[in-house]
Amino acid sequence: MTPPRKRKVRLVVCLTLAVLLASGLIYTSFAASDPALTPSQVLAQSKPGRVYQLTGTVVPGTIVDGRGGALRQFRLADRSGGRVSLVVDYSGTVPSAFEAGRELIVTGSISHGAFVAQANSMITKCPSKYTPAPTSS
Repeated sequence: MTPPRKRKVRLVVCLTLAVLLASGLIYTSFAASDPALTPSQVLAQSKPGRVYQLTGTVVPGTIVDGRGGALRQFRLADRSGGRVSLVVDYSGTVPSAFEAGRELIVTGSISHGAFVAQANSMITKCPSKYTPAPTSS
């Protein structure tokens, strides 16, 4: 094979690999982007066995601790002050910012009318990032 032909073959192989890698990256980024749903949305469209990301506000007075002080159960309500809430069964580590009234996201599925969260899937939201900036007078 002549040197110019070898260069062309290498170029075609490298470009083909680059296109395949870029396609895989694009597919992965779009396939992994599941929107976080509110309790009312999950209750309206849930299918057994399907995994969802649930977002909402922890309802005050509903936090139930299990053995050894581990978090066992709580209710999440729609962020917009909605009356719809959903029982969340959770096991795993609990962020230090977890408390009643805090917004959070958990990943899991619906089972027997409750949301069964995957272990260690809780993420609390920082309230300072989601409040309007103070206006200067």
